[in-house]
Amino acid sequence: MASARIHRGVGIPTHQKAAGRESLRLSRWVLIFAILTPIFVIGPALMGQTFPPYPLMHIADAFDLFTPLVLIPSYWLLFQWSGKGSPSLSEGLIFMLLAAFWVEGQGMHLAANSIGHLLGDPGASDAAKLTYFYDEQLGHYLWHIGLLGLAVLLIYREWLRPAGLVTSWGITLPAGVIYGFTVFASTLEGQTAPMSLPFLILATLFTLVWGRDRLREQPLLAFFFASFLIAALFYTGWGLYWGGLPEFSEVGIIK
Repeated sequence: MASARIHRGVGIPTHQKAAGRESLRLSRWVLIFAILTPIFVIGPALMGQTFPPYPLMHIADAFDLFTPLVLIPSYWLLFQWSGKGSPSLSEGLIFMLLAAFWVEGQGMHLAANSIGHLLGDPGASDAAKLTYFYDEQLGHYLWHIGLLGLAVLLIYREWLRPAGLVTSWGITLPAGVIYGFTVFASTLEGQTAPMSLPFLILATLFTLVWGRDRLREQPLLAFFFASFLIAALFYTGWGLYWGGLPEFSEVGIIK
């Protein structure tokens, strides 16, 4: 009889039930975040059709306007849930700084990439060269500094003040695969591999050495560990197959 009651959830302390619900809620939101990211980060590369209301634009340009409006609030929710209690003033300021890098880089990429389609060859004129620099170099680096930096901030806050949650591996691992591929694809095509790949390797090794025992009780650490490991493995396979790290556009996968 006692075992039957426990099986039905009777006799489980209230705080454990609450923690279980919070763990499941966070894990589900991590999965939603992981799915939203490739939709808005990779999706525009597949939307090269002309935007009918304003033919100088592509559908990708119009769609990409919503990218920070969806993803930055998603980061904020993860930030709020990443540790016990409310974020400190310094943590909030760091979040805003990294979010500013993210938005500034993404916006710079969006505008310069859209104009670059009209200018043609990046070396054809000074205007084309400057547009290429804003799009493929400065814009991408600012964006990906924000992307990687926000991940570090979420891990840091959870590391210092764990919320007492439990990692739901059945949700976390698929989310890590999706987000890890997105990080790989966006940093490879964005030409930020010289910064991103060492970061992925170091972050993965750090977790294996110092954070291995925390993975079960720190869902965001587990999510980003899985993501960074997957991204690093994709980089390894891509590099071995091509004998280097060419962009998707260079090998004809996307235009």
